[in-house]
Amino acid sequence: MLIRWGHHFPNGCAFLYFPNKLARSFISLVGLVCSPILHHSISFQSSNLPSYINISSLSLSLSLSLSLLQFSFHHSQTLLLALMDSTATTTMSLRATSSSSSSSSSSFFSIPPTQKPNSLPFKLRTFRFRRHQSLKCIQSPPSDPTPKNPTFSCSAATLSPSPTSSAADDLAPSKLRRLASEFHSLTEPLDRVKRLLHYAALLPPLPDSGRVDANRVMGCTAQVWLDAKMDHDGKMRFAADSDSEITRGFCSCLVSVLDGAAPEEVLAVKTDDLAALNVGLPGAQRSRVNTWHNVLVSIHKKTKALVAELQGTPPFEPFPSLVITADGIQAKGSYAETQARYLFPDEDKVEELVNVLKEKKIGVVAHFYMDPEVQGILTAAKKHWPHIHISDSLVMADSALEMAKDGCEFITVLGVDFMSENVRAILDQAGFQKVGVYRMSSERISCSLADAASSPSYMSYLENASRSPQSLHVVYINTSLETKAYAHEIVPTITCTSSNVVQTILQAFSQVLDLNVWYGPDSYMGANIRVLLEQMTKMTDEEIAEIHPAHNRDSIRSLLPRLHYYQDGTCIVHHLFGNEVVNRINEMYCDAFLTAHFEVPGEMFALAMEAKRRGMGVVGSTQNILDFIKQKVQDALDRNINDHLQFVLGTESGMVTSIVALVRNLLGSAKSGGAKINVEIVFPVSSDSMTSTSTNSSSGLSPVKMGDVILPVIPGVASGEGCSINGGCASCPYMKMNSLSSLLKVCHHLPDETDTAISAYEAARFKLQTPNGKSVADVGCEPILHMRHFQASKKLPEKLVFQICNPSTNGKSSIS
Repeated sequence: MLIRWGHHFPNGCAFLYFPNKLARSFISLVGLVCSPILHHSISFQSSNLPSYINISSLSLSLSLSLSLLQFSFHHSQTLLLALMDSTATTTMSLRATSSSSSSSSSSFFSIPPTQKPNSLPFKLRTFRFRRHQSLKCIQSPPSDPTPKNPTFSCSAATLSPSPTSSAADDLAPSKLRRLASEFHSLTEPLDRVKRLLHYAALLPPLPDSGRVDANRVMGCTAQVWLDAKMDHDGKMRFAADSDSEITRGFCSCLVSVLDGAAPEEVLAVKTDDLAALNVGLPGAQRSRVNTWHNVLVSIHKKTKALVAELQGTPPFEPFPSLVITADGIQAKGSYAETQARYLFPDEDKVEELVNVLKEKKIGVVAHFYMDPEVQGILTAAKKHWPHIHISDSLVMADSALEMAKDGCEFITVLGVDFMSENVRAILDQAGFQKVGVYRMSSERISCSLADAASSPSYMSYLENASRSPQSLHVVYINTSLETKAYAHEIVPTITCTSSNVVQTILQAFSQVLDLNVWYGPDSYMGANIRVLLEQMTKMTDEEIAEIHPAHNRDSIRSLLPRLHYYQDGTCIVHHLFGNEVVNRINEMYCDAFLTAHFEVPGEMFALAMEAKRRGMGVVGSTQNILDFIKQKVQDALDRNINDHLQFVLGTESGMVTSIVALVRNLLGSAKSGGAKINVEIVFPVSSDSMTSTSTNSSSGLSPVKMGDVILPVIPGVASGEGCSINGGCASCPYMKMNSLSSLLKVCHHLPDETDTAISAYEAARFKLQTPNGKSVADVGCEPILHMRHFQASKKLPEKLVFQICNPSTNGKSSIS
């Protein structure tokens, strides 16, 4: 037997080449005294041996009987084990196959024989060992004591214990560290990419049976498949493949580290750990690195599922969802069925609404959170009457102003009361006092956030802010005009939205020296902003500059003690996305696209931010969520590959109408005969959800007396589940007070000069005055105008900066 020495082979994969019968006889003899150890097993039948046998992964541990072989290694020696002949005549075709004949073997890799005349029994290529290590191989009995065709197993996975190594070297973290050291040893980025491609060549192709939709990894630019099993020892076995060589290299690295590891080892490896591998891809290849992370997340998901199956743990019930295709919509679950019911509205109702809107020149502005029945009718009616707009709260007032300019005599507002107040005030400011503005209920349409901002505790919070020097109040737009006015007289105030709040705060800190920022009233958003800024302190200055050019790590650290937020205000909808929902998402949907409104609790925020870092999530406003879904669907269409995109909707379920309309439009515009794209929208509704049904949401609601306490009644969700007994609703009960019957009633009764039936529906002008004796409407609009200035110029207006730097002597802002 001869050993040929050669160049160092970097990843330690070891292959024996057996081209003739002598070699087969030799390895059969070795098999009699060898048994599998650690995690890479190779099974073969003595009558049909593969020509190449993989006998190691990251390291090798075999002990051969002295009657067969004796090796002695010196400090500078390297054992060279054959991988493949590099000549053009050699064909490599790896196959990963599960062995059913031996319980001790999980998979083997084979290369079809390429017989070579006068060749040695086997060839050896490089693998570097530590000093004075021995090869060990122990006999392994077959699973069947009397098999017809005896099988043998020989395995190799990691370096055996020696004076300089331990069993800890076999653990996934140790393998990952060695792999990271390997990549770090290559100083040139191009060399690291070449090494990645080298690993790609080692990955056995997945058979067609494994290249199925159930094994697809979501969120990858290339097609990636991952198969996972658990062997009889409770170790995880992974196989992966991709149509991209770079991605195959990623998969090969991950499989080499995690294949054969215990489930707890697999789950302990996090996406942040992969950064140490430093593969050297340029910034334009960020999507490839995201693929690496997404494959790891899929590995985690499959591992958790197999562990749960082994333990007999009942699987989580899937959340309800809607699957959108070019051909139609499929609803999964009763809640989804309820949402889908009105996506194809009654044509007679659509015609009725269009006729009255045209006749009386009525414009309609509605929030994304409307009831699906209303949104379905409005979406269909917009095709026949252009003055219908569904958006977030900020754009609603802008759209109403455009409708007034186009000649609409009335604006109907489908939202909560602060939205109709804003529309009324903006129209008055623009000189359209004669345009009527109408709400959709004779009752007060409240909002949990708006109520929090009008509470005495919030006023106390602002009084504390006024006593601090250089203070700015950043108030969420989801508050009443009255709150904005009163706040602005206590401390200089600027309005923000969920999409511009971070930029507003960062700009304010950069523009005003030693500024104190007081955000409110959404405590979840405030906490999320702080977490986001704390995460920025771990970024490089260059990365921070991409977010805001005036900041770096030092400036972010210095501003954190001067950032305050109100801690007693939440949105009833986004409160739903707490611990229970997050746990289920982690178990069942961790590999899906995650969308989250900035108002969600910290658990959901952290989950979505982690997904965002690997290109699989978005955190922001309702419009940000809609834009994200649009981009991902368009990307899938551009790739023109069959795909299933799954989005977890981390905001109010009323968004689904706009999402469905958007997705169907994209899928419908795609070329016929192209790829089949399915888009699934998942509603993370709490499992303890309950139903409260109302046939007429706009009817009067009487408070309930329980003992000496009188409890107000919050209107129930119009249909289906949605509200959790732990707090939070997938559908906003206040928004659902905007019913189709109310809209038709208001429209049919306009104009109302002689009709008092809808007088209570009109959005009245504020006649109140602030404590300083000024109009609530005038003062309340000023923070909104400050925000519009910031959006246009990316700077705080000079007037606001002056108010911050020159507060009045009694602690109140001097408003000119």
